[in-house]
This record gives sequence, structure tokens and C-alpha cells, in this order.
Amino acid sequence: MTPGSEDPAALEARIAPDVLFRELVGEAVLLDLKTQRYYGLDTIGTRIWQLLSEQKRTDAVYEAMLAEFEVDDTQLRQDLDAFIHELEDAGLIELQRPEPVTG
Repeated sequence: MTPGSEDPAALEARIAPDVLFRELVGEAVLLDLKTQRYYGLDTIGTRIWQLLSEQKRTDAVYEAMLAEFEVDDTQLRQDLDAFIHELEDAGLIELQRPEPVTG
């Protein structure tokens, strides 16, 4: 998928299998074993990463962040979308459409 080609709010994020995550006093370091590159995350980036790991769906991450932080919803959506696309561009996550629920 090319960045910006889909609304990240309607997607599911899959963390790349070669990415290690280590939290260090509220902040985090990511290591991409494939490229041997390190990435530092601040407190907010760390929380987004944790939520992506737990929730998978980007709309659920948005809702959780909105509930946890005092932030304008439009600004949060823009910042979250930009951050998710940065993670995708770096190869740290893959975005895909969620599987349809059948029942």
C-alpha cells in the first residue's frame, strides 16, 4: 500500500516481525533487525505503539488516545495518521484492511 492511499482510520496495523520494542522509563526504542536501524519514541509515540500492539485497529487506537489525552479530535486524527504513515514508510508496520466479520 502506498502512504496516503487509504484512510488509516479504517485499517489494521501489523507490526513487522523483525521489529523489537523496548520501553525505557515511558519512552521506547525500536530496533528493526532487518535494517539494523534504531528508532526512538517519545511518551506519546510509545503509547501509540503499545496500543497498536494491543488493539491492532487504527480506529481503536484513535479512540483510546482520545479518551486518555486532552487533545483536539481533529488534531489527534491528523497527528496519528501522520505517525502511522511514518511507521509504515519505515517498514515497522504494515497496514491492511481488517478481515470482514462473518457470522
